[in-house]
Amino acid sequence: MSNSTSPVEPAILITIIGETVLKDRIVKLLKSHNVSGYTINQVQGEGGHGRRLADLAGYNTNIEIKTIVSLEASDAILSALKEEQGKHALIAFRQNIEAFY
Repeated sequence: MSNSTSPVEPAILITIIGETVLKDRIVKLLKSHNVSGYTINQVQGEGGHGRRLADLAGYNTNIEIKTIVSLEASDAILSALKEEQGKHALIAFRQNIEAFY
């Protein structure tokens, strides 16, 4: 499909799942890369850092942050997040998508 006839354009969806204590740092990182918007949800699950129940606000809880960015911005954001991985429960991934935003 050509961009001139399509209402959507290629983009990258970044999904970040990490400890709630990282929220402000992650939001600051996204804004430093001119991210125009993001969505944050409280989530629960289990992984390499144990079970996250989201039963007490701010304690042993995880958030999921999603944002749509360019490929270049996703490279920079994921590189910066990788530095936090050893200190906190954190996973991030990206997907090629088509979107309007």
